Amino acid sequence: MEAIALAFDGLAGRTLLDIGCGRGALAGALRRRGARVAGVDPNPEAVEAARRAVPEATFEVSPGETLPFPDGAFDGAVFLNSLHHVASAAMAPALGEAARVTGPGRIVLVVEPLAAGPSFEVMRPIDDETEIRARAERAISAMVAHGVFSLEALWEYDTVERVESAEAFLDTIVGIDPSRADTARREAETVAALLEAHGTPDGGGYLLAEPLRAHVLRVSAR
Repeated sequence: MEAIALAFDGLAGRTLLDIGCGRGALAGALRRRGARVAGVDPNPEAVEAARRAVPEATFEVSPGETLPFPDGAFDGAVFLNSLHHVASAAMAPALGEAARVTGPGRIVLVVEPLAAGPSFEVMRPIDDETEIRARAERAISAMVAHGVFSLEALWEYDTVERVESAEAFLDTIVGIDPSRADTARREAETVAALLEAHGTPDGGGYLLAEPLRAHVLRVSAR
């Protein structure tokens, strides 16, 4: 959250769009810091959960590449661990839409997980995202090269998540992408062993670090 606040030079009073909002965790945190928030996600169940969790925010069912908002509607936009979940061919259009609904001079923050670290190693048997995460990085670089954005800053930092058990970890990653369910059932024992190998014990649960890269992108003048 501090990286997001720094990217936007403060959150209070900002009108921000959470692209790939899921169940509203980020939107809720932004609201508590004084931002006005809208969110989009292609999953109707996630959007309904976000509406219940953060009734002060506005949520729409929408993919990132066709945002239902006018040009310049927001002070900024955030992709938090969500760009790599967009179909490969739609990553650049989704970034372009974020530029459109913010506008020249404003910030689009894209935070993406790296294909490394304890959390990634535990998840790898279920869904090895090495290539799709690399595609997200290439899409960002291409949009900078094409002049849609200028790269204001690039930060890397770790987040640490506490998980109660391998079962809880699997429930979380299947909740993000239900297509993982069958693989999660088959690989449950492997994931449990990896959690023990890579996690840091913490009061009956485990701490898992995940390295992230934050791209602070300023929308270029057209």
